[in-house]
Amino acid sequence: MFASLFILAAAQISIPLGKPRIIEQPRAPIEKSGPLWASQCKDFDDWDKAGPPVRIHGNTYYVGTCGISAILITGSDGHILIDSGTEAGAEIVARNIARLGFNLGDVRYLLASHDHFDHVGGLSALQQRSKASVLASSRAAPVLASGRADKDDPQAGMHKPMATVSVDSPPLRDGQRVRLGNILVEAITTPGHTPGAMSYRWISCDGGVCRRIVYADSLTAVSRDDYRFSDHPEYLKAFRDSIAKVGASECEILVTPHPSSSKLRDRFARGESLLDTDGCKTYAAALTKQLDERLAKEAAAKKSR
Repeated sequence: MFASLFILAAAQISIPLGKPRIIEQPRAPIEKSGPLWASQCKDFDDWDKAGPPVRIHGNTYYVGTCGISAILITGSDGHILIDSGTEAGAEIVARNIARLGFNLGDVRYLLASHDHFDHVGGLSALQQRSKASVLASSRAAPVLASGRADKDDPQAGMHKPMATVSVDSPPLRDGQRVRLGNILVEAITTPGHTPGAMSYRWISCDGGVCRRIVYADSLTAVSRDDYRFSDHPEYLKAFRDSIAKVGASECEILVTPHPSSSKLRDRFARGESLLDTDGCKTYAAALTKQLDERLAKEAAAKKSR
């Protein structure tokens, strides 16, 4: 009896051979880096104020400033960066990429949300340093190449020219997929805030947990003082269609060019998953309400003349 027990116990003992496998820890995990970012950044914070990088999910990281988003998607054959921040903010983006342990020179594609200086003013600097290809919509490409706003931009004339960018051709089309190794990003044309604005959607996996992430453009009805959206019915229809696209998108994690627009600070502060299957719907509803309020003001102002 004792002999059989000894044999059974011996059978349950395993002695590993060689060095134990090293399990790589997540870089800038949201559990720690999210609350850290929230402690350093406030809602509607300074565009060029530095905040730490935060892992959103899987291979997707927030590398922007406190006030302006920039999103890094890392892959086996290089990385994709969406938005650069301002010219000064681009330096913070570059530092955050380095803090994560990634090389800016491994960024292969630079993408943009909407072509205003607070989001793409640093693209030129990052392109020069990374040698990455810049991809943009047919309406945004001339803006980036010239540094000057589209004439149909509701904010045209409000901002100084930006540093020019060398844009690859052909331009990005609606529904086009940008593939880089194990990364696949879908481009979605969402004109409204600017004529050439884009949103993006991709799947990011952490082990066996995969999430559909949407980087939805600002789509806010902001303009110069003399611009009336109601005077441009075709543009207004495209604006509404863009909001509807975002609202109908398959979306489990929402991020926006201005972190405050998607309540990112509150979500980071909790230090937990950003999962919100209603995020895009809620965002679209808020945008529709804002646009309707803007049109009501325009109608009221017209009556009072």
